[in-house]
Amino acid sequence: MATTVTIKGQVTLPKQVRDATGIKPGDRVEVRATASGAVIIEKPGTPNDYEAKLRALAKRRVIRGITTDEIMDMSRGETAPRRPTKK
Repeated sequence: MATTVTIKGQVTLPKQVRDATGIKPGDRVEVRATASGAVIIEKPGTPNDYEAKLRALAKRRVIRGITTDEIMDMSRGETAPRRPTKK
């Protein structure tokens, strides 16, 4: 579904999109760009809330036993990759 950006940078969301997301006139929305060039428009407080996803991911601590500095050194090739130790 395509729409046009006005000279003022405004975009009209098609009725189908507004109806599907429950966005009504006067509602606030979160707008963010992704690294791949996509634009995400979300209604704040929805289950897809971007900040909530980031906070949940941070709580899970996906990477353990290594510091951010060590990760950065490995990504730059300054140190050899570490093998995780078994406990």
